[in-house]
Amino acid sequence: MLQYYRTIRKDGQHETEIKKSRFICSLKRVENEEDALAFIAEVKKEHSKANHNCSAYLIGEQDGIQRAHDDGEPSGTAGVPMLEVLKKKELKNVAVVVTRYFGGIKLGTGGLIRAYGGAVSAGLEEVGLVEGRRQLEITATVDYTFSGKLENNLRGRSYTIKDIKYTDKVAFNCLIEEGRTDRFYDDVTEWTNGQAVFETNTWIYVETPFDK
Repeated sequence: MLQYYRTIRKDGQHETEIKKSRFICSLKRVENEEDALAFIAEVKKEHSKANHNCSAYLIGEQDGIQRAHDDGEPSGTAGVPMLEVLKKKELKNVAVVVTRYFGGIKLGTGGLIRAYGGAVSAGLEEVGLVEGRRQLEITATVDYTFSGKLENNLRGRSYTIKDIKYTDKVAFNCLIEEGRTDRFYDDVTEWTNGQAVFETNTWIYVETPFDK
């Protein structure tokens, strides 16, 4: 598993105008190539009267699937610049379509590359990015005698408390970043005089806003 990944915060759309041409950037999180192709087909259907629906996508932990399509624009002026923006941002599992409604003014090779790449950059800024970091769910269960002190110390040391369950004892379900697990066990053991009972659950990814 990856220690962390970056992707878009939400699916979305953003429109820009360059020399009377409309460039509409549509972005979507995808899990596999089938999802990406279905998304591209959906956008093409929505904008069937557009001059071009250029696309790109990156899929897989190691970016094993990378595709770029110019959809009638001069070769290398649309899909590849779009893909390069996704790669530069180090994004995972994202598909993008830039729809162009031609405004009558030709942009030239350099202009097209800047327009399509710029449309994707503007779209990413609009929808926002997140970074998912690998964290381990650990539950520390203690008597009520230690619960107040433990909660204060956990928050004071910036440990993430996912939830707290109160029964005959108090169970703190925490999310611990990779590399801090040993420290967490040591801290909780010290704060509870060795009375905490630990249960290790599973690794999950926790997403937080990311700006780069």
